[in-house]
Amino acid sequence: MSCGIYVLQAGEEDKQQPHNEDEIYYVVSGAAHAKVGAEDREIRAGDIIFAKAHEGHRFHNITDELVLLVVFAPAMTR
Repeated sequence: MSCGIYVLQAGEEDKQQPHNEDEIYYVVSGAAHAKVGAEDREIRAGDIIFAKAHEGHRFHNITDELVLLVVFAPAMTR
């Protein structure tokens, strides 16, 4: 597994594409919406989001700087 911090500013567009790994995001701070597959929900500090490998996902309607701890399993390949 591997992990990192992903930061998006208020109003910024999330341009990430689906990955080959399962992902878990923990919202450290901020407010936004998360779309994972067909589900779209409001998120804020303390929330956890899961995106399975190859599943479309993105963050949008970011109203406050969004700081996410992201964990990839298995480790992300470059």
